[in-house]
Amino acid sequence: MHLFHVNCWAVLVAAVLQWLLGAFWYGLVVKKSWRALTGYKEGEKKVNAIFAMTSSFVASLILSFVLGNVILWAGTTLFTAGAALGIVCWFGFMAPPLFAQHIYENRPANLFAINAAYWMLAMALSGAVLAVWR
Repeated sequence: MHLFHVNCWAVLVAAVLQWLLGAFWYGLVVKKSWRALTGYKEGEKKVNAIFAMTSSFVASLILSFVLGNVILWAGTTLFTAGAALGIVCWFGFMAPPLFAQHIYENRPANLFAINAAYWMLAMALSGAVLAVWR
Protein backbone atom coordinates (compact mmCIF):
# COMPACT_ATOMS: atom_id res chain seq x y z
CA MET A 1 0.00 0.00 0.00
CA HIS A 2 1.34 3.39 -0.97
CA LEU A 3 1.06 6.15 1.56
CA PHE A 4 1.01 9.73 0.30
CA HIS A 5 2.30 8.98 -3.19
CA VAL A 6 -0.29 10.93 -5.12
CA ASN A 7 0.49 13.21 -8.03
CA CYS A 8 0.69 16.69 -6.48
CA TRP A 9 -0.18 18.33 -9.79
CA ALA A 10 -3.30 16.22 -10.09
CA VAL A 11 -4.27 17.16 -6.52
CA LEU A 12 -3.76 20.83 -7.33
CA VAL A 13 -5.79 20.61 -10.56
CA ALA A 14 -8.59 18.69 -8.80
CA ALA A 15 -8.71 21.36 -6.08
CA VAL A 16 -8.81 24.17 -8.65
CA LEU A 17 -11.61 22.37 -10.52
CA GLN A 18 -13.61 22.00 -7.29
CA TRP A 19 -13.07 25.67 -6.53
CA LEU A 20 -14.10 26.77 -10.02
CA LEU A 21 -17.10 24.43 -9.97
CA GLY A 22 -18.14 26.03 -6.68
CA ALA A 23 -17.88 29.51 -8.18
CA PHE A 24 -19.94 28.40 -11.18
CA TRP A 25 -22.47 26.44 -9.10
CA TYR A 26 -23.09 28.99 -6.36
CA GLY A 27 -22.36 32.07 -8.47
CA LEU A 28 -24.47 31.24 -11.52
CA VAL A 29 -26.42 27.97 -11.49
CA VAL A 30 -28.16 28.18 -8.09
CA LYS A 31 -27.28 31.73 -7.05
CA LYS A 32 -30.81 33.07 -6.52
CA SER A 33 -32.11 29.97 -4.78
CA TRP A 34 -29.02 29.61 -2.60
CA ARG A 35 -29.10 33.28 -1.57
CA ALA A 36 -32.80 33.08 -0.70
CA LEU A 37 -32.37 29.87 1.29
CA THR A 38 -29.35 31.15 3.23
CA GLY A 39 -30.74 34.64 3.81
CA TYR A 40 -28.08 36.51 1.83
CA LYS A 41 -29.30 39.65 0.16
CA GLU A 42 -27.85 41.02 -3.09
CA GLY A 43 -24.85 43.24 -2.33
CA GLU A 44 -24.72 42.17 1.32
CA LYS A 45 -21.41 40.81 2.56
CA LYS A 46 -21.58 38.72 5.73
CA VAL A 47 -18.08 37.25 5.51
CA ASN A 48 -14.63 38.28 4.42
CA ALA A 49 -14.67 37.08 0.80
CA ILE A 50 -10.90 36.63 0.51
CA PHE A 51 -10.74 34.58 3.71
CA ALA A 52 -13.75 32.50 2.63
CA MET A 53 -12.33 31.77 -0.84
CA THR A 54 -8.88 30.96 0.56
CA SER A 55 -10.38 28.64 3.18
CA SER A 56 -12.48 26.97 0.51
CA PHE A 57 -9.43 26.38 -1.67
CA VAL A 58 -7.37 24.96 1.20
CA ALA A 59 -10.26 22.64 2.06
CA SER A 60 -10.39 21.55 -1.60
CA LEU A 61 -6.67 20.80 -1.53
CA ILE A 62 -7.04 18.63 1.57
CA LEU A 63 -10.08 16.83 0.14
CA SER A 64 -8.31 16.22 -3.18
CA PHE A 65 -5.20 14.90 -1.44
CA VAL A 66 -7.19 12.42 0.64
CA LEU A 67 -9.40 11.37 -2.28
CA GLY A 68 -6.26 10.90 -4.38
CA ASN A 69 -4.90 8.50 -1.79
CA VAL A 70 -8.18 6.56 -1.66
CA ILE A 71 -8.13 6.26 -5.45
CA LEU A 72 -4.50 5.17 -5.39
CA TRP A 73 -5.20 2.53 -2.74
CA ALA A 74 -8.19 1.28 -4.74
CA GLY A 75 -6.05 0.97 -7.87
CA THR A 76 -8.54 2.98 -9.91
CA THR A 77 -7.13 4.31 -13.20
CA LEU A 78 -10.18 4.89 -15.40
CA PHE A 79 -12.04 8.21 -15.68
CA THR A 80 -15.44 6.63 -15.04
CA ALA A 81 -14.16 4.44 -12.19
CA GLY A 82 -12.55 7.48 -10.54
CA ALA A 83 -15.79 9.42 -10.86
CA ALA A 84 -17.74 6.48 -9.44
CA LEU A 85 -15.34 6.15 -6.50
CA GLY A 86 -15.68 9.89 -5.87
CA ILE A 87 -19.46 9.48 -5.76
CA VAL A 88 -19.20 6.47 -3.44
CA CYS A 89 -16.98 8.50 -1.09
CA TRP A 90 -19.48 11.39 -1.29
CA PHE A 91 -22.36 9.02 -0.53
CA GLY A 92 -20.60 7.44 2.42
CA PHE A 93 -18.57 10.26 3.93
CA MET A 94 -20.14 13.57 2.89
CA ALA A 95 -23.87 13.22 2.28
CA PRO A 96 -24.79 11.67 5.66
CA PRO A 97 -23.11 14.29 7.88
CA LEU A 98 -24.25 17.08 5.56
CA PHE A 99 -27.81 15.77 5.84
CA ALA A 100 -27.63 15.52 9.64
CA GLN A 101 -26.15 19.02 9.85
CA HIS A 102 -28.99 20.45 7.78
CA ILE A 103 -31.52 18.69 10.02
CA TYR A 104 -29.94 19.96 13.25
CA GLU A 105 -29.61 23.49 11.85
CA ASN A 106 -33.25 23.38 10.71
CA ARG A 107 -32.25 24.27 7.17
CA PRO A 108 -34.58 23.79 4.19
CA ALA A 109 -34.45 20.53 2.23
CA ASN A 110 -33.80 22.54 -0.95
CA LEU A 111 -30.62 23.94 0.58
CA PHE A 112 -29.47 20.41 1.37
CA ALA A 113 -30.17 19.43 -2.25
CA ILE A 114 -28.14 22.38 -3.57
CA ASN A 115 -25.16 21.73 -1.29
CA ALA A 116 -25.23 17.95 -1.66
CA ALA A 117 -25.46 18.15 -5.46
CA TYR A 118 -22.45 20.46 -5.58
CA TRP A 119 -20.36 18.10 -3.47
CA MET A 120 -21.44 15.07 -5.49
CA LEU A 121 -20.36 16.78 -8.72
CA ALA A 122 -17.13 18.01 -7.12
CA MET A 123 -16.25 14.53 -5.84
CA ALA A 124 -17.06 12.89 -9.18
CA LEU A 125 -14.98 15.41 -11.13
CA SER A 126 -12.07 15.23 -8.70
CA GLY A 127 -12.19 11.44 -8.60
CA ALA A 128 -12.09 11.25 -12.38
CA VAL A 129 -9.10 13.62 -12.64
CA LEU A 130 -7.19 11.92 -9.84
CA ALA A 131 -7.77 8.45 -11.31
CA VAL A 132 -6.45 9.19 -14.78
CA TRP A 133 -3.59 11.52 -13.84
CA ARG A 134 -1.10 9.40 -11.94
